[in-house]
Amino acid sequence: MNIQIKNLALGKPKEYDWDMKKEVSAIGKSSTKKLVLRKSGIVGDDVANHEFHGGEDRTVCLYSYEHYADWEKEFNIKLKLPAFGENITAAGMLEKEVCIGDIYQAGDAIIQVTQGRVPCSTISKYNGVEQFLSRVVATGYTGYFFRVLEEGNITLDSEMKLISRHPKEVTVLFANQILFHDQKNFLAIEKILDVQELAEVWKQKFIKLLKNKA
Repeated sequence: MNIQIKNLALGKPKEYDWDMKKEVSAIGKSSTKKLVLRKSGIVGDDVANHEFHGGEDRTVCLYSYEHYADWEKEFNIKLKLPAFGENITAAGMLEKEVCIGDIYQAGDAIIQVTQGRVPCSTISKYNGVEQFLSRVVATGYTGYFFRVLEEGNITLDSEMKLISRHPKEVTVLFANQILFHDQKNFLAIEKILDVQELAEVWKQKFIKLLKNKA
């Protein structure tokens, strides 16, 4: 895969006035020339709700640059990076090509894919498109998260490359489709749970689904 970093971004939670209601979110990140990755998080970055976001399994968020053109065409809008609150916007990193457990070199940091992103309504509110959330869920074009295995820095001109493909080859898109649309596919759930590197919160989600097998 020819991976190209298109944008880097970080930011702290801010207050927004959406639908006559004030809400706090960290989706509105600002572009930057460098990210400093630590196992506990990105320096200068944060999330609004630590119960549902963040943590060492979800330190870095990436969104595929290719999807921007699709969404802009579908909704007849112009999106400004990062429209999804991602830390890295990159080409050549589609959900259908990236597997949970894959390990990447990103600048001088080493990061590992842990789970797809579970989108929420802030995507719709932030971009002013009511159908955005439902379409992201329907397509599985959610973006995904990494844990940091080796701390380091990423710059816009850093090389990002695959170091190790996970042997189970469970793609982010496959896991998304099962979680969002095929929750009774117990063979698929078992396949996903066989990936030991899966984020703990997703392990619990799939274990819960598997309990319905009986």
